[in-house]
Amino acid sequence: MKPIRFSILGTGMVAHYHKAAIENNSGLGASLRTVIHYNPAQFDSIAAEFGVPCVSFEAMLEDEDVDVVCICTPSGQHAEQAIACLNAGKHVLVEKPMALSVSEAKAMIACADKNDVQLAVALQRRADPLFKTVKQAIKNGDLGKLTMASIVMPYYRNQAYYNQAAWRGTWALDGGGVLMNQGIHIIDLLVWFMGDPVSVHAFADTLHRDIEVEDIATAVMKFQNGSMATITATTTVGGGAPHRIELFGTNGTIQIEGEGVTRWDLLDASKSTIPSPEISNEANAGAGADPKGISTDGHTAIVADLIQSIRTGTPPAIDGNEGLRSLSAIHSIYIAAGISVAD
Repeated sequence: MKPIRFSILGTGMVAHYHKAAIENNSGLGASLRTVIHYNPAQFDSIAAEFGVPCVSFEAMLEDEDVDVVCICTPSGQHAEQAIACLNAGKHVLVEKPMALSVSEAKAMIACADKNDVQLAVALQRRADPLFKTVKQAIKNGDLGKLTMASIVMPYYRNQAYYNQAAWRGTWALDGGGVLMNQGIHIIDLLVWFMGDPVSVHAFADTLHRDIEVEDIATAVMKFQNGSMATITATTTVGGGAPHRIELFGTNGTIQIEGEGVTRWDLLDASKSTIPSPEISNEANAGAGADPKGISTDGHTAIVADLIQSIRTGTPPAIDGNEGLRSLSAIHSIYIAAGISVAD
């Protein structure tokens, strides 16, 4: 089995999730070859931290033994760096959001197609077994026709979180606040379940954090089939609380709090081909309270899928086109709220 050799661009918190995901897929031939940093003075300490050589971006691009680059840098750098990697013949796994504008994202997709390499986006909640089960239930018609949905994200990020890096909370490098940085994973699930919105009304503001971007937002979306959804999100809830996802159809209801199902009621469960998940009465805030409050399982599954994609030549499950969907939805909310964003 031909090895798949990875390099990680960026050395912050999320880079360690990618490192673990690569190591967890060693049985599929994955290995970490290098990490990349802009400051040569830190190469030795970073190499000791990650256990592989630390090199410059330019050196990595010229390294023919690097097959895949995981992009874990500030969001505003994703598009330019991804396009450089794709043009160098590297496959790319880019963290969310894949870019800060729709035009940048489309340029990344076109570049991957032109160079016949794969572009995957780390929207790893789609790989979670629970949410895959929800998607299958919708596809099978267990809920009937979807009528309404609601997502609530009562998250917490204190001022110190934003102060730890100059790019956090800026339009130029973060690309947005609670919706684009923290909420994009759940909004991605919403469009995966409901489809792409055709009409949006929204409000967004900055109430309690000293940042450029929004720390609170709410939106109402309408979809092609007439169904509707509400989104409520903030990073100012003291201590944070579990997010909630609620889906309502003509044949039933699914309600999820945190990572557990609180209600799975179908009018005729006997016709469902999917066993009802175990009902949970306990939920913790997880990543809603702490950015580190996620497991490596999702990233591990995303890396495994990308390896399969590289070996078979088929698109990843969450390719650039899928990554574009949540970005477009969030931009539609910003525009509806009167916020000017790059097209």
